[in-house]
Amino acid sequence: MKDQKEIVKKVINYIERNLDKEISLDNISKNIGYSKFYLNRIFTEYTGITMYKYLQNRRLTDAAEKLVKTDKPILQIAYEAGYDTQQSFSFAFKQIYLYPPKIYRDIGIFIPKQNRISMCCSYIPSYEFITEIKELAA
Repeated sequence: MKDQKEIVKKVINYIERNLDKEISLDNISKNIGYSKFYLNRIFTEYTGITMYKYLQNRRLTDAAEKLVKTDKPILQIAYEAGYDTQQSFSFAFKQIYLYPPKIYRDIGIFIPKQNRISMCCSYIPSYEFITEIKELAA
């Protein structure tokens, strides 16, 4: 179990280091050294979100910050977030932030929707602990 947690940490670190680059599940898999199916399964198990969704949400959070804190054109931010068109970026952005990028920029308040996941303090209760709780509850 400890090994799986370390693998998930490696996936998170790889994604965070390469947010502004072209990343696919195949790239992650090749870099970490496990199949994308295995990685996605344990990543979802430990984080509650798929690798793809985490990557997408992190990029959109980064884009939201750029919209508020820079004057970069929306199209440039869309490309940096990994989108081929401003329309696809706007659609994905609106699904997460409820506003199109232009309106979000005009509002001027950055609210992160997906912070970096930290695996430093996760706690998985032991079988003995769960049994003890059940006995106390009875």
